[in-house]
Amino acid sequence: MGKFILGLIIGLVLVPLGVYVYFVTGMAPVSTAAQAMPFEKTLAKKALHARVEKEMPKSVPISAETANLAAGAQTYIQHCAICHGLPGQPETPTAKGMFPKPPELFHGKGVTDDPPGETYWKVANGIRLTGMPAFRGALSDDAMWQVSLLLASEKLPDSVTQILTSASLPETAQH
Repeated sequence: MGKFILGLIIGLVLVPLGVYVYFVTGMAPVSTAAQAMPFEKTLAKKALHARVEKEMPKSVPISAETANLAAGAQTYIQHCAICHGLPGQPETPTAKGMFPKPPELFHGKGVTDDPPGETYWKVANGIRLTGMPAFRGALSDDAMWQVSLLLASEKLPDSVTQILTSASLPETAQH
C-alpha cells in the first residue's frame, strides 16, 4: 500500500511539473504555423461548446426581415469578411495566416447551421486563442444580432446576396 501512495504522490507531482517544464522551456508550439498542442483542439472545443450552451441567448430580439439582414451584411463586410471571407472570393492573406483557420462562413457547414443565439454569443464575447475578437462594446446589440441572423439564414433575399457578392475588401486586405 505504501508503494501505491508513493506512486500516486510522485504522479501528482511529476505530471504537473512536466507540463510546467513543457511550457517554460519553450517546447509548446506558439506560432500560428505550428501544429496544435496535444489535446488542444479537443479541450478547447469542449470548453467552448459547454460555455456557449450555458450562456447563449435562447430568443432573438429582432426579426429576420430584409432590412436587418442587409444591415447584418454591411456589418459583416466591415468587421468579419477580412477573416471569414466573402462569397465567391478567395481567402484573404489575413485568414491564411491564422491558427486555427477561421471558418469561411458562406461555404459549407459551420456557423450557418448554428442557432442565432450561439453566433451572437461568439460575436459578442469572442473566442479565446482563435483570433476571434469580442465585439461587445464595439458594435451595438442590434448590429451583433443582425450579423448573427445573416449567418443563420439558409436562404438570403437576393438583395442581401447582392450586397455580399458585390462587396470588395479594402486593397490592403487583399495583398
